[in-house]
Amino acid sequence: MVTAIETIGTIKGKHGLILDDSLPLGEKTRVRVIVFLDQNGDEDVDEKDWLRSAAENEAFEFLSDEDEDIYTLEDGKPV
Repeated sequence: MVTAIETIGTIKGKHGLILDDSLPLGEKTRVRVIVFLDQNGDEDVDEKDWLRSAAENEAFEFLSDEDEDIYTLEDGKPV
């Protein structure tokens, strides 16, 4: 299972990343990190960049599996 946590931080040195918030994880939990560099001086990541990164992330490859396609347009009730 993959859990996504969004937070902001600062790169410090070649191998350092200081996060603004604490993470709800154990001390020695390995994580996968995607870094968006702010090229425009804005703190918020452009939504198109975020969506592109998520679409290209191998963590979501399971969504392309036919076994995951269990719903049709006839399922559910119209809103």
